Amino acid sequence: QVQLAESGGGLVQAGGSLRLSCAASGRTLSIYGMGWFRQAPGKEREFVAAIHWNTGATYHPDSVKGRFTISRDSAKNILYLQMNSLKPEDTAAYYCAAHSARAVLPTRPSEYIYWGQGTPVTVSS
Repeated sequence: QVQLAESGGGLVQAGGSLRLSCAASGRTLSIYGMGWFRQAPGKEREFVAAIHWNTGATYHPDSVKGRFTISRDSAKNILYLQMNSLKPEDTAAYYCAAHSARAVLPTRPSEYIYWGQGTPVTVSS
């Protein structure tokens, strides 16, 4: 089993920055990739970013490209999401997730099997 715990969320003004962290514990050797998702009230869970654990290859959709950066500290089993130039529409609960499918940068929630509890991010105008 893998346990994921997000932290770093909070309230920030538009244009500001936050760095989210996700600490992985348990059977971390089974993790081949990790990702970030977000979900606002009344909306479906949205893909934010993904990273291949071994190579460090990343994918960021257009909605966050150039503003958000996913990264990881392999030695510490920590996943990060650096969020810059935040907008009110970025407001959501942010979740980290992990998979063991050895696939290349999956983007669907169903492709991830381990999830954190979420950390709220609120961007005010």
